Amino acid sequence: MRYSIKIKDMPVDERPRERLMKYGPDVLSNAELLAIILRTGTSKESVLTLSQRLLRYYNLRRLSQLSTSILKSIYGISDAKACQVVACFEIARRLASFTESPHPQIRSSRDVYNLISPRLKDMKKEAFVALYLDTKNHLIKEETISIGSLNASIVHPREVFKSAVIESAASVIIIHNHPSGDPTPSKDDVELTKEMVIAGKIMGIEVLDHIIIGDSSFISLKEKEFI
Repeated sequence: MRYSIKIKDMPVDERPRERLMKYGPDVLSNAELLAIILRTGTSKESVLTLSQRLLRYYNLRRLSQLSTSILKSIYGISDAKACQVVACFEIARRLASFTESPHPQIRSSRDVYNLISPRLKDMKKEAFVALYLDTKNHLIKEETISIGSLNASIVHPREVFKSAVIESAASVIIIHNHPSGDPTPSKDDVELTKEMVIAGKIMGIEVLDHIIIGDSSFISLKEKEFI
């Protein structure tokens, strides 16, 4: 590995942190922003060179999906640096679905997608989530019911409606992701939806929708007239 110039030896106007403070974050490259997060490089490369190397092998999306254990296996990434990167992307995901109200009103399938997709769309395993709503469709509670294998999550209606009863929910929306990226409902997805709707009618708790989240899109089973 070639030795690279250290940040402190660079002209002040070329250092990432100083450039951010002077010009704002918009003018910085992805590597410069990542260098600010990592803070330090190694004895053989500057933090900017380390960041450039990371981004040569992983684009931002792939980097955001790496666990601390994988990051730590990369030369130059310590425990602290791995945690810094993971924490940064987790904050970004939470910001993407942030709402000022602790009980936002769900008006459409798009509202559900915007709320949940930042956390589910890049997951390697299938996760099943339920949203419990009051009579005016305000969110009472969000709950992850299960996290399954690479292509399946096992869910029983009792697990969904147990919390619905405890929270005195008027209705529920169920959501799960397809790690393949294709949100097209499977036969099992359709059958599960029918089971949930029947159980909801017995319980007096309406199943408003079943949303399947893919790579960058979603499908509403209500809009597809399966509910």
